[in-house]
Amino acid sequence: MNTLGNRGFRKALVLPMSIGKGFRNIFISIARFFSSLFHQIAAGDLWVKSSLLLCGMGYFGRRQYGKGILATLLQLAALCLFPVFFLPYLRKFDTLGDVERQTIFNPETLKNEVNAFDDSFQILLFGVVGILFLFACLILYVKNISWVSALQKKAEEGKHINSLREDFSSLFHEKFHITLLSLPVICVVVFSVVPLLVMILAGFTNFDRFHFPPARLFTWVGLDNFHALFESSLTATFGYSFRKILLWTLIWAFLATFTNYYGGILLALFINHRQTRFKKFWRTAFVIPIAVPQFVSLLLVRNFFANTGIVNTLFSQWGVTDFFRNLGLISSGAAYIPFLTDPNWAKAMIILINMWVGIPYMMLLSTGVLMNIPGDLLESAQIDGANAFQRFRKITMPYIRFVTGPYLVSSLIGNINNFNIIYLLTNDIYVTSDQLLANSNAREVDLLVTWLYRLTQDFNNYKMASVLGMAIFLICAGFTLLTFSRMNQGNKEETFQ
Repeated sequence: MNTLGNRGFRKALVLPMSIGKGFRNIFISIARFFSSLFHQIAAGDLWVKSSLLLCGMGYFGRRQYGKGILATLLQLAALCLFPVFFLPYLRKFDTLGDVERQTIFNPETLKNEVNAFDDSFQILLFGVVGILFLFACLILYVKNISWVSALQKKAEEGKHINSLREDFSSLFHEKFHITLLSLPVICVVVFSVVPLLVMILAGFTNFDRFHFPPARLFTWVGLDNFHALFESSLTATFGYSFRKILLWTLIWAFLATFTNYYGGILLALFINHRQTRFKKFWRTAFVIPIAVPQFVSLLLVRNFFANTGIVNTLFSQWGVTDFFRNLGLISSGAAYIPFLTDPNWAKAMIILINMWVGIPYMMLLSTGVLMNIPGDLLESAQIDGANAFQRFRKITMPYIRFVTGPYLVSSLIGNINNFNIIYLLTNDIYVTSDQLLANSNAREVDLLVTWLYRLTQDFNNYKMASVLGMAIFLICAGFTLLTFSRMNQGNKEETFQ
């Protein structure tokens, strides 16, 4: 018992120790970087030290006039662009503006004119861009010192120093990978990193429909929005809604993932069984839901299962509605089965419809995996006396689980963020009966991602949507790290080869 307890204690300490080691390595790397930088400056000659003031001096001293002119022009462009364009936004970044938009009557022109107002969103956006621009300039400034220091060493050792033309030529030969990656990196920063940082920072503001620029300003509120996500009262119900929707999101993710996963495997086994006839027909029949665009299928299914849809009409004629009413599954006065309007019925129907849409994907994937299981392995197990279930449990299923492990993880994360099936099946049909959920613009059938979408698109509550987005990221990152570390440890390759 003591050995097991010590082993569990050591495992519990692995993550904190690894995190602490990671921070220590970061601090060591930063210390080494600055130590190397100070050494380069101290050991540098006059041209290297003068590069601290004018970036091109280190190149001019080595007769690298093209590089010197280019470095000087870049420095001057940065010195002109930053104070003229970014500095006005950064000065107001701490308050996100203090002059609201007003219409003032001008007696000279006899017209109403708009004052020079502040736009909080522009200040936030260009403030973030300005900080990134300043950070990039500092990196280039420091790297320039390293470059001119390297030129000094080459000059002292009598080595050849590349000209500007040779450096440009190397970008299309030896360093062509840098040229290819430059544009994608810039696009990622501009179209992904900057919007992501802006929306994260929006979670620390009061950016909502009551503080919506340019008509109104918003400002920093610290951690108030995060507190609101975990507290509940008669007026503030986000904590109640978050707990309820988070629970349904996790239940939905696990049920949707594992029903599709094991349903697809079983369907593939049945279709590929030796005694199954018309295999091509069954594969084609189950692939049809994949061939039809998902939003078309979901909208058709929503109409089928509506309160006045064809399914309810047929069930009413066949007496199924009366049967369910007698069992107490629907209220005594209901004239239809509330497939998509009752919270319990809607959740069950969403899971069933998702199985119809998702199982064919796993069926196709499992079919390919089953065809690659070594036949002699199954035959030897059968000769040893293993029955069909034992062969499935000991050989087939471990093999499939090993090969499809990454798909299972990505499917789980995808179902946490499965926007289409929830939104398309319930939008404009489902109305919440829970007033506490309604106060925070949520519904019983909402996932965190659909709640986030409705907060932004329908109610302009960007502050709480930002907080929800960060919560979704933490949940998805946690599940990804946990499942990959448990399922794909990299020690089973030889077993399945």
